[in-house]
Amino acid sequence: MASFTCQNHQTIFMYTIIFFILSSATASVTTAPTTPKPRKFTKIFAFGDSYTDTGNTRPGSGPSGFLHASSSPYGTTFFRRPTRRYSDGRLVIDFVAEALSLPYLPPYIDLKADTFHGVNFAVAGSTAINHEFFVKNNMTLNITPQSIQTELSWFHKFLENHSCREANSTQCRELMDDALFWIGEIGVNDYAYTIGSDVSFETIQPLAINSVISFLEALLRTGAKYVVVQGLPPTGCLPLTLILASPDDRDDVRCVKTVNELMKKHNYILQAKLMHLRKQFPNAIISYADFWSAYHVVMKHSHRFKFKEPFKTCCGTGGGDYNYDPFTTCGSPNVSKACPNPSEYINWDGVHLTEAMYKLISNMFLHGPFAHPPFDLLLGHKRNES
Repeated sequence: MASFTCQNHQTIFMYTIIFFILSSATASVTTAPTTPKPRKFTKIFAFGDSYTDTGNTRPGSGPSGFLHASSSPYGTTFFRRPTRRYSDGRLVIDFVAEALSLPYLPPYIDLKADTFHGVNFAVAGSTAINHEFFVKNNMTLNITPQSIQTELSWFHKFLENHSCREANSTQCRELMDDALFWIGEIGVNDYAYTIGSDVSFETIQPLAINSVISFLEALLRTGAKYVVVQGLPPTGCLPLTLILASPDDRDDVRCVKTVNELMKKHNYILQAKLMHLRKQFPNAIISYADFWSAYHVVMKHSHRFKFKEPFKTCCGTGGGDYNYDPFTTCGSPNVSKACPNPSEYINWDGVHLTEAMYKLISNMFLHGPFAHPPFDLLLGHKRNES
């Protein structure tokens, strides 16, 4: 009887989350044209991999197997053209910018862009661990030599170009005090590189996490005060992972159990280290965006979130349960068309997500219970500071 009651409470709680998120999404859409949003931050600096990159790769570069993001049908849902985003439209970082009434972030490599409201340093295919590690262990195709440390060096160059050379200087404070630092997920590519190598997940995990923590320490020492750090998603739910894994290796949402557990463990260790960072930098607010749990909730209740295809690839080929062929990917000559209704799909090209999924996930971070501490608390602190 007690277990039945507990299960009922869990069900009620989950439905409350779903109702709250869907209500928030509807409210934001209906009120946006008439209700001006106060500006909480004047700029955003973003970092990460292809889930956050808004154009820092070029044709022939980026994640191995996904070299056609500059070709149709990428970008067709919102921008009506490819923008080097690995989706049919906007990413989480784009919705974050919208929520803060800021323009979409230009990629760092766009030298002509207006960077007054921030820059996106994320690079598709980048890793948490320095590229030299993968070269030394014969684990890379050298398509994307960038890592999170590369993005950090780009950020430092950006600061120098704006006369910010000493932390707490007037020039640095003008750049940093009103900036939101958004660290998209980073580390999935590190694990992916181990396929076919002698390097184990156990070797990758501490190296990747410690690299991210070192990166965050560098940002915080430079003067970052408001930081959001995304965890890794349950990549066992991606079509690419599903076709490679044994059909017997499945969890409660029909994704690859061993991979999802690996991502979950990674996030658990990362969160523990973030707690230490908060103590080390008490004047900063570091929010953890729980990508794994948010994604898992969507998978478990996909139809309630209006997704008819939780596993099938929208822009893919091959049919079957996943409609994905790793040798003939989205944007290649043989896959120039996508499904007619991307909003009903979670997955866009076998690895990356649809705009509809990114929009939902961003809403869960910004307005739902999947940011710790909540994003509203971060905003409130910023508002009180001003």
